[in-house]
Formats: sequence, structure tokens, C-alpha cells
Amino acid sequence: MVSDDVLRTHLQELRRGTVVMASLVALRQPGYGYALLQRLSGHGFPVDANTLYPLLRRLEEQGLLTSEWNTEESRPRKFYRTSDAGEQVLRRLLDDLATVQHSLATMIEGDPQ
Repeated sequence: MVSDDVLRTHLQELRRGTVVMASLVALRQPGYGYALLQRLSGHGFPVDANTLYPLLRRLEEQGLLTSEWNTEESRPRKFYRTSDAGEQVLRRLLDDLATVQHSLATMIEGDPQ
């Protein structure tokens, strides 16, 4: 029997990369952190704020997101958007994910290739 901790660790590793892709997809339309948390959660990607905000900063530092401050509201908010470079990386990641899914499906079905 596999322990819950072992399973949780592997699920966390699997989700880590998919949250990056999901964030890049979601931020094709500008959004701020809290709204992104809600959107991701609503689509089956529950993410803790303590995980998401460092991820957003890292993706911005890598040039995959752009940001700007909206100061028109009572509380300033930082809006993020997927950059052109982020879109290129996203397309590559999605292509690779499709390849991995196909490879796993053929292994599961017993294809000897």
C-alpha cells in the first residue's frame, strides 16, 4: 500500500508543470493574482497563494508574462498577461504534453513500440 505522503508528493510534482501551463493559458486575457487563483481553482487547478505569487514573479522575470499596475481602483492591483515569449513557450509545452499523453496511452494499451 502506498502512503498518502508518497502519493501527495507525486501528484504535487505532476501538477507543478501543469499550473504553469494553466496560468499561461488563463493569462492570455489580463488578470490579477486573486482572480487567477479563483479561475485556476474553478478549472481543477487548486493553487495556494503562497505558491502562485512567486510563480507569477518567476514567469515575469523569465519574460513569459508582462505586468502593469492598475491604480484606478481604491487598491492598486498588478495585472498580468502572457507575453509573446510566454505564448511560444506555452505552445511548445502543450505540444510536449500531447506527445507525453500519446506515449503513455500507447504504453498503457500495450503497444510494443
